[in-house]
Amino acid sequence: MSATFTTTARPRTTTALVVTGLAATAVASAATSAVAAAGNAAGISLNVGGAPIPVSGFATLTAVFSLVGVVLAVALSYKARHPRRTFVRTTVVLTVLSLVPDAIADATTATKALLMLTHLVAAAIVIPAIARRLSAA
Repeated sequence: MSATFTTTARPRTTTALVVTGLAATAVASAATSAVAAAGNAAGISLNVGGAPIPVSGFATLTAVFSLVGVVLAVALSYKARHPRRTFVRTTVVLTVLSLVPDAIADATTATKALLMLTHLVAAAIVIPAIARRLSAA
């Protein structure tokens, strides 16, 4: 008696998804740090609640939450009926929700705007890159 195993495209697709997600994470982390540094150089304070946010903190948090997005995308690629649509809708909602703490932070209006801009920059880089790798079906 012999068993026949068929291989689906999932492992290759998952690998491509993860590699793309990691690359987008690196680009987004660099971009948010650059935006924060440029804003700071232009005179926008990075102080929130009286404590400064280091420019490297922007890269670190961007990386952490982008990697959460990669894990979400991998899970949706296996579980969602329409992975791309579900991922985009979910991450857009999460991006909007991520702006709330910035809006209510103990910071100047310019600082709040800069913080929000970094969220949008990261989302604009990571969401489309990962979404392109997800099945539309």
